Amino acid sequence: MKREEVLNRIKEAGVIAVIRGDSKEQAIKCIDAAAKGGIKIMELTMTVPNPMEMLKEAVEKYKGTDVVVGCGTVLDTETARICILAGAQFIVSPSLDVETLKLCNKYKVLVTPGVMTVRDAITALEYGVDIIKVFPANLYGPSVIKSFRGPLPQGEFMPTGGVAVENIHEWVNAGAVVVGTGSNLTKGAATGDYAAVENEARRFVEAYKKAKENR
Repeated sequence: MKREEVLNRIKEAGVIAVIRGDSKEQAIKCIDAAAKGGIKIMELTMTVPNPMEMLKEAVEKYKGTDVVVGCGTVLDTETARICILAGAQFIVSPSLDVETLKLCNKYKVLVTPGVMTVRDAITALEYGVDIIKVFPANLYGPSVIKSFRGPLPQGEFMPTGGVAVENIHEWVNAGAVVVGTGSNLTKGAATGDYAAVENEARRFVEAYKKAKENR
């Protein structure tokens, strides 16, 4: 899938499931539950045990479907390259690493680095980043999106951290083009309640759609 199509799919979906887990098996079950609930974009974090096995299994399972699989918590170029070669359609980092941006651009793979300052956001734009991750967004609240977009109206931002069904409309109203959600989505997995994960995914999708309509 070309970078432009991945970007369009992400912006159309509006919600990214940030998948963590105590085991590969738990993470895969979270992916399946989120997909059943209607979330189409999966960010598989490299903090899960045996992350490459998880990635390869998810890529194979959802090949040819409308689910887009990418990698998150990518800290360096080595990890980014391995993920890309294993089939990741996009790369997400918790911070801004210029070498990782350059590598992803070399492979024409969408990359979303995390930023906390306008200076980092400007650097991201200079390297052609399409969506900039604001992380950890819960330290600031939705107003941080407006603060970034003030001097950088051309930027498109994705808050991750603290995004919940109850406040997703605040992030969208502030100008977020997409949101990332992790623990608020997958908390049911801790007790093996994947039906709860599926239900929460459905609530996120519905809440995002409503927020966009009322924006």
